[in-house]
Amino acid sequence: MGASALTAQPLDTLILALEWELLDPEVRRSPQRLDGLLADEFAEVGVSGQLFLKRDVLDQLPVEIPVQFHLDSFALRRLAPDAVLATYRLAERDGASSEVRLALRSSIWQFRDGRWQMAFHQGTVVSRT
Repeated sequence: MGASALTAQPLDTLILALEWELLDPEVRRSPQRLDGLLADEFAEVGVSGQLFLKRDVLDQLPVEIPVQFHLDSFALRRLAPDAVLATYRLAERDGASSEVRLALRSSIWQFRDGRWQMAFHQGTVVSRT
């Protein structure tokens, strides 16, 4: 997103939209779109505790089985003029088993080259039903 898109809407609305974009099944199946949303040094600590780098995500997300997401309790904190921390709760419903996993999520977004990119992400499971 360009600088004009940055000023066209409040930052919390923009970052929330980017988080939702990363949850969109079409985006998750597109290595090209994921590549634009994730910083080159992107790292994720998954719910398993395993570390995933950008290449891992570009390889794995396009082949995952889609699940339904519900996001709430979104909050944004500015860390620096060009960096923010997004936190939220995410419920994931597996279509095959109907299992619901609730996780606390956090993402660090950085503004570079005229766009926001996710540099870090972590998910921590808090319950399964």
